[in-house]
Amino acid sequence: MASRFDPRTPTRTTVRGGHLHVPTPPTHPAQNTGTRHYTPPGPLDLGLVLGPLRRGPADPTFRTTPDGSVWRASRTPDGPGTLRVALREGRAEAEAWGPGAEWLLGHLPGLLGDADEPGEFAPRHRLLAESVRRRPGLRLTRTGLVLESLIPSILEQKVTADEAYRGWRLLVRKYGEPAPGPAGDRMPERMYVMPDPKAWALIPSWEWHRAGVDAKRSSTILRAVRVAGRLEEAAALPPEEAAARLHLVPGIGPWTSAETLQRAIGAPDLVTVGDLHLPGIVGYALAGDRTADDAAMLELLAPYAGQRHRATRLILLSGRTPPRRAPRMSPRDFGAL
Repeated sequence: MASRFDPRTPTRTTVRGGHLHVPTPPTHPAQNTGTRHYTPPGPLDLGLVLGPLRRGPADPTFRTTPDGSVWRASRTPDGPGTLRVALREGRAEAEAWGPGAEWLLGHLPGLLGDADEPGEFAPRHRLLAESVRRRPGLRLTRTGLVLESLIPSILEQKVTADEAYRGWRLLVRKYGEPAPGPAGDRMPERMYVMPDPKAWALIPSWEWHRAGVDAKRSSTILRAVRVAGRLEEAAALPPEEAAARLHLVPGIGPWTSAETLQRAIGAPDLVTVGDLHLPGIVGYALAGDRTADDAAMLELLAPYAGQRHRATRLILLSGRTPPRRAPRMSPRDFGAL
């Protein structure tokens, strides 16, 4: 059973001259601070494995380069770090910079799905069998970092993807810090490490508003960062206990916890329930039913117990989605409020 804690515990902030003060972000040396080579146990597609960590095409914490490399800027328990990963003849070559470099290199196998067991998935539907055949390099990532997936997932609650991506981009660029190493100064578009919990807590209400984030979502983020340490501990818990830990924070429900833990701990069975589109996509793909709700989706996924998240990933990758009849959700204009 997950231990209890009070998510309402206040944090200490700094006020100067009547204004909230955000410390000047430190800079970090550009020197490479570590390398590692890793040979995966089977086929590996970097785009499929790490793609879910990217929050939109202009995510300041994630980049791909023409040579096939993937760059990530993360806030680790040891501090900010930048990781570059590339595949060369079936082997992953990684470089890292910054105080978090050693942590990122140490967790490289998990990030690339080393703990995942794709062989445990037994497709029972022709579409899934074909998707498995076409995507042999799919493995489920495990970042080991909860907050970096939780905060953007909260931003994505009940809004369009474009709205959420914009909010994440603006807030990280303004309140984060330049990524260590070449990603923070020499790349065409500078990368940033997301703010630390204190910096998130110091963001003024009007800046949330300018980023298009309503009070409900910003309040949830503020409650989460007050207990950031306890939430990060969820990365070492079984999926059910990890989800229960996250649910103790008001505003974090099954949708948000699933989206977070699918990335943070690589949970192969955590299904995203409460999603606007996923039930209809799963229903249409497996039963030709575009009107399926969460209950119907879970019933269709029951044969894949233990691997239901992988099943939904494979369905989404198959491209078999129902034709749209209703208009997409329209972005809200917070500037007019």
